[in-house]
Amino acid sequence: MERYRILKELGDGTCGNVYKAINTETSEIVAVKKMKRKFYFWEECINLREIKSLRKLNHPNIIKLKEIVRENNELFFVLEYMERNLYQLMKERQRPFLEEEIRGLISQVLQGLSNMHRNGYFHRDLKPENLLVTNDVIKIADFGLAREVSSSHPFTDYVSTRWYRAPEVLLQSSSYTPAIDMWAVGAVLAELFTLCPIFPGESEMDQLYKICCVLGPPDWTSFPELRSASRLFDISCFDITPANLSDVIPNASLEAIDLIKQLCSWNPLRRPTADQCLQHPFFHVDMRIPRPLGDPLQMNLSNVGPEPNLELNLWDFGTEKDDVYLGLTLAVNPSPSCLDLFPAKMASKSQGTGTDMLFCPGFQDHSQQSVFWSLFPPDLHQISTPVDSSLSLSFSTIPHSTIGAPQSTGFGMTSLQTNCLERPRPFMAMSSSFQQGRCL
Repeated sequence: MERYRILKELGDGTCGNVYKAINTETSEIVAVKKMKRKFYFWEECINLREIKSLRKLNHPNIIKLKEIVRENNELFFVLEYMERNLYQLMKERQRPFLEEEIRGLISQVLQGLSNMHRNGYFHRDLKPENLLVTNDVIKIADFGLAREVSSSHPFTDYVSTRWYRAPEVLLQSSSYTPAIDMWAVGAVLAELFTLCPIFPGESEMDQLYKICCVLGPPDWTSFPELRSASRLFDISCFDITPANLSDVIPNASLEAIDLIKQLCSWNPLRRPTADQCLQHPFFHVDMRIPRPLGDPLQMNLSNVGPEPNLELNLWDFGTEKDDVYLGLTLAVNPSPSCLDLFPAKMASKSQGTGTDMLFCPGFQDHSQQSVFWSLFPPDLHQISTPVDSSLSLSFSTIPHSTIGAPQSTGFGMTSLQTNCLERPRPFMAMSSSFQQGRCL
């Protein structure tokens, strides 16, 4: 160890102390973990689970073991250096993490876990202190309690820090699986949103009680083997109403809440794997889960009379000469033979000039109109005459008495599916104002 000079102590753990050090030959900054127990034989060292797992695992989101040194019956692990752990990062925060930041951190943890589980190991002690961070990179560390998935039962009862301990471990199951790591990920994910532990139990019994307060008591019929493993207390005797997780974590999106619920499932068989988690909509913006809320703009076309009344108030004109406004016009686009079936009424508070709504059989280059949108399906209001299904969109400036109007631009889409609007849908039109040369 003469090649390494200790700079400062980073932490004091159960099995060893961790120091920041520098390699005097290469000037590389490293972390050195000095084990507390003595090792008199080299075979003892290489058979340690922490060494066996770290030597086998090679992944960007798993801490890298650089060297093993035994000197004077003392064992040292030389590891890559990381600036801080996730607990320290959360403690230093002055404001909550953005969801994009949380997504980036947790996705990396899941990728590391996926590699670990595929290679036949599970961590058993995932918690913020064992997730090391430098800039935007996070790595899983401290494999002192790691174990092979293929290891024979029974497993150790006491693993992981209590707040992140899966219920099957709290209930003293001797045959738990890598699903205990997924529970811990769910607890860490929730904590990243609130910066506080979601299950801060003061004892094993209190830990189970706090889980019940959030998730409600378990359904023992879904996993009777866990009930037989319970030697602490019968949770089903508690008449506890589960909390609304969205109230517990108010700044989390619906997708995040759904993922936390899946990860923190009482039944370990229902928890998704790391690979399955990475396919969850939380990590894919284009797969968003629709919110189960009523649409305040939902239209009830059953109350619409035979004459559609379209009222659009789109423009708020200014008086400055350099003001230019982007106008949006919505129009029914029937076929020529049924123009007389679509009388339309339009109210506008603007002082602008030009025609704001047109009925026309197709898109043409109209300099004063902005949008032509086919609103009604062919059979609406018993109209048998076919409606031309086309969509045309153009952007133009609307002329004002004090300003000019540049040439409009746009694009057209034709041959839309005629049944695309068979269900009532709300339509909302908006306009934007901007100064010449820059958006407001």
